Amino acid sequence: MSTTKVLEKLSEEQKLEKESLNLFFSTQTVIKKALDKLGYSNEVFELLKEPIRMLTVRIPVKMDDGSVKVFTGFRSQHNDAVGPTKGGVRFHAEVNEEEVKALSMWMSLKCGIANLPYGGGKGGIICDPREMSFGELERLSRGYVRAISQIVGPTKDIPAPDVYTNSQIMAWMMDEYSRLREFDSPGFITGKPIVLGGSQGRETATARGVTICIEEAVKKKGIVLQGAQIVIQGFGNAGSFLAKFIHDAGAKVIGISDAHGALYNPEGLDIDFLLERRDSFGTVTNLFTNVITNQELLEKECDILVPAAVSNQITAKNAHRIKASIVVEAANGPTTLEATKILDKRGVLLVPDILASAGGVTVSYFEWVQNNQGYYWSEEEVDEKLRKVMVESFETIYQTSQAHQVDMRLAAYMVGIKKPAEASRLRGWV
Repeated sequence: MSTTKVLEKLSEEQKLEKESLNLFFSTQTVIKKALDKLGYSNEVFELLKEPIRMLTVRIPVKMDDGSVKVFTGFRSQHNDAVGPTKGGVRFHAEVNEEEVKALSMWMSLKCGIANLPYGGGKGGIICDPREMSFGELERLSRGYVRAISQIVGPTKDIPAPDVYTNSQIMAWMMDEYSRLREFDSPGFITGKPIVLGGSQGRETATARGVTICIEEAVKKKGIVLQGAQIVIQGFGNAGSFLAKFIHDAGAKVIGISDAHGALYNPEGLDIDFLLERRDSFGTVTNLFTNVITNQELLEKECDILVPAAVSNQITAKNAHRIKASIVVEAANGPTTLEATKILDKRGVLLVPDILASAGGVTVSYFEWVQNNQGYYWSEEEVDEKLRKVMVESFETIYQTSQAHQVDMRLAAYMVGIKKPAEASRLRGWV
């Protein structure tokens, strides 16, 4: 049976849920609603519904066994009306063109929310870095830079770390770029090691931003953070740092999870103990026997739920069973559009991903600024500046939500898309 005929048999609600699972389609859907709310013409949507530029490259890499393997890579630039595009590069076996395009659109929204002088960019390579040697990863990283070198640079498009990429990979990429353009290479990429021009606080920036959003959200709900019960789905970079920050702030982390399962204790988990024993991929639950599933963890009683793992975790099927008063999205797209509506109707305060995870790109911007001026800030200065940006961004979106009587996700899109829309209009593009 064809896809069209199958869809015809679904109810309207099932159709919407199926479509919202598609990251690219759901992003376009909310951008359209946001632009309509702001009063922009359909021409503006036609410009912003797709990236302005999308490059697909083939990267030949000599493997350790002497063979040559050809990898496919992507670089998407959503809109550069505001300024150079900015966004990470992910190394993952499931990277695809549609995902990269959608994520570059999200980066435009994040930059608009944080009021940064950037448009959104994103890159990726289809590979499994866990099965590659150090040398193979270096050759792949350098090959990617050579392949995309014509469209990137500190005034064009600035890459950064993302899924399965880190400061070492950024260092290789910067070094390769410096062989092509010697005079401006430090500002070409962010997320670099400190000794190569990286910024203090960059590694923990995303988790720090999520923590600030939690602190602001509990104020709106009248919840005291000290002693509040928090469940964090995911224990990777963002999830583990967040667990530490929120634990140190006096909250009670009662659940965490990784790819193998979840740990739950209503009396609170020993976060320092878990952090000491997690491996490089954030795995720790395999050391325990009393493990529950990720889905079971999501539905546990708590004050604050933080999906910090993968997309499409809260859907129309389980949104009615979410018991948290606040959901803060640290992962990309963990809640579908239909689930967002359900949570909003139930009075759950949902802090959307494009706001909650904007700390990473904000501190990447700080790194770029420091590279450009040749003067570097202390970690305390970085944290202070980040807090100012995140608090202002949260308040702007919350007030937009209240003023227009819309959920926080649509409010965030309205705030985020306005900057590229207005910049495109003033340039005379639309």
